[in-house]
Amino acid sequence: MKMVLGPDDVKLGSEGVRKSKLREKEDDNGDETTGCWINLRLLQRCITSRSKVDSSISGSTQYAESKSANESCRDQPVAPVVSSSTSTDESIPSTPKIGEELKIASQLRKFTFNELKSATRNFRPDSLLGEGGFGCVFKGWVNLNGTTPVKSGTGLTVAVKTLNHDGIQGHKEWLAEVNFLGDLLHPNLVKLIGYCIEDDQRLLVYEFMPRGSLENHLFRRSLPLPWSIRMKVALAAAKGLAFLHEEAERPVIYRDFKTSNILLDEDYNAKLSDFGLAKDGPDGDNTHVSTRVMGTYGYAAPEYVMTGHLTSKSDVYSFGVVLLEMLTGRRSMDKHRPNGEHNLVEWARRFLGERRRLYQLIDPRLEGCFSIKGAQRAAQLAAQCLSRDPKARPLMSEVVEALKPLPNLKDMASSSSHFQAMLADHAVIHSNARNGVRVQAGLQTKNGQAIRSLSMPNGPHPSPYRHSHSARSPKPTRQLHH
Repeated sequence: MKMVLGPDDVKLGSEGVRKSKLREKEDDNGDETTGCWINLRLLQRCITSRSKVDSSISGSTQYAESKSANESCRDQPVAPVVSSSTSTDESIPSTPKIGEELKIASQLRKFTFNELKSATRNFRPDSLLGEGGFGCVFKGWVNLNGTTPVKSGTGLTVAVKTLNHDGIQGHKEWLAEVNFLGDLLHPNLVKLIGYCIEDDQRLLVYEFMPRGSLENHLFRRSLPLPWSIRMKVALAAAKGLAFLHEEAERPVIYRDFKTSNILLDEDYNAKLSDFGLAKDGPDGDNTHVSTRVMGTYGYAAPEYVMTGHLTSKSDVYSFGVVLLEMLTGRRSMDKHRPNGEHNLVEWARRFLGERRRLYQLIDPRLEGCFSIKGAQRAAQLAAQCLSRDPKARPLMSEVVEALKPLPNLKDMASSSSHFQAMLADHAVIHSNARNGVRVQAGLQTKNGQAIRSLSMPNGPHPSPYRHSHSARSPKPTRQLHH
């Protein structure tokens, strides 16, 4: 399930450039204008679905059009698979047996279709929040303790997700959502309030998350998400994964951890959404779950892509990718970047182990408004999570402990003379590169002749940390499926 549960955050996906489900709409030019334009495009896709939803009440068996290759499709593998039934655990019955498959938790509310239709004002355009591969998401209002629709702005605000009926797989993901979120209760998991299963209707009702997805704040907003909030979100998301892996009655592998599935409430408290790809952890002495390779390009662990062996360490790798996205402000996959920088993890590995090059990794839009110690620790943690050896990756409970101090660190780089000296050297290097000046063995040369470095008035230094001069501080500012 890919959804936006916020009033001004329209969610189209989480990857930089995707193919089919894995294809990203690249529109980062502003907030309101872009958001409205995206809303219109979403609306065009959802109107047909909505009209077919209405007509399905009279007995039609299909009420949503299948997605084209350019739309946001949830069910695309990250790697080629031999067949649609590569593993027995992924096999799907030809006719869903609702009574046998649906495990209804007692706290979930059962809505009628007409109740949700009224709650969303007939799924009208100004109620549309966004669209995912599962279906369109609409804002609605229901009674605080029941299922009765109420007047806009009163009662309980909810997000209602409709199912695009493009195959049995959509039904299977709907079941996974109900069965997992119906039983799993945690402050860092989005709350499933209820569901609707009526004839061919499949709808889910969630708590409304006013600030939408982390993806929108990192990549679609003109103002950068402040450092302290990034670390707060990272910590909360890590707590959600730690609960699934180590605290739930039966361990759960999330399998789709990414920025678009991290939703934010009014106070930027993060909650994980979209459990359509979640799997129960291995039983007994088994070390992994064998499954078709599903997830999202750029986030899926390499060993899982290669073997189909799914473990909790696959989620840890995905967490490392998201942590990198928060550090750098770059998408996990972005083909609009220069050659060698399309894949965030591969580009970033060269900086993760070198403290002196760390500033090249941090999101430049922060303009030095980040903790130096926090950035160092977060980069080190990301490197551990992204280890090519799954066994070397930490447990999510260990990740939580490592992240706990980071939101409150106050050693801002913008007030550090060492950091400013590094920025000055970096600026000179780029300026010299434009003017044909090269650096050789600590000496700058032009046309083969040694020249004096403008950034090193007393001669070359082996480390920018040893510079005694400081520059003016910049003005601080406040973003493969189955």
